[in-house]
Amino acid sequence: MRTDSSADAPKTWKRHIATAAILTVVVVLVASAVIVFGVGRWLIVEDPLDKAQAIVVLSGRMPMRAKEAARLYNAGYAPQIWLTRAVEPAASLQEMHISYIGEDFFNSQVLMHEGVPSNAIRVLEQPINNTADEIPVIATELERQRGGAVIIVTTKVHTRRVRALWKELSGGRGRAIVRAAVTDTFAPNRWWRSTGDSLDVVREVLGLLNAWAGLPLHPSR
Repeated sequence: MRTDSSADAPKTWKRHIATAAILTVVVVLVASAVIVFGVGRWLIVEDPLDKAQAIVVLSGRMPMRAKEAARLYNAGYAPQIWLTRAVEPAASLQEMHISYIGEDFFNSQVLMHEGVPSNAIRVLEQPINNTADEIPVIATELERQRGGAVIIVTTKVHTRRVRALWKELSGGRGRAIVRAAVTDTFAPNRWWRSTGDSLDVVREVLGLLNAWAGLPLHPSR
């Protein structure tokens, strides 16, 4: 004959299981919220400013990055500014016989407008498709000039990936001082409210996963 306590045992275990399941769901939801709401701040990492061989303007977000490079140059942090030469859209336009001077040309114009002399601007000739292409080109030039460090100027949300790629691809050829443009309007505490910021966060998280995996994914050629 079953006692009351033995009859209640299954019910007790069911309550424990239900409580554990609810707590698990709550923990997962809280952790997800922390990750989602905190990822914007986590993506931003900057190094202390220091004197360097050159200031490098990464391709994209013209004219913001070039203007920040000019500001740092005028503050005396480096005697040169390096620009990279992007393959696109020049290659696609050339197939249609449409001339395109190139992003490096316009970045040069921005730099000179901001007070940088033309003889302090250097375009690195090796063509690039993305940041993973830029890093070895920059590291090679730094090694060629026997410099110790470069200041790499990018946007806020891109800083962590730049640092990760430098560690992965520079081959130990000097130090990268990663800096974000001070005029960048990326909002780390409410990035999900803007389509542009949201796309940037998704792109950077996927880019970091690719970098950590050893760059198995490559840009479309």
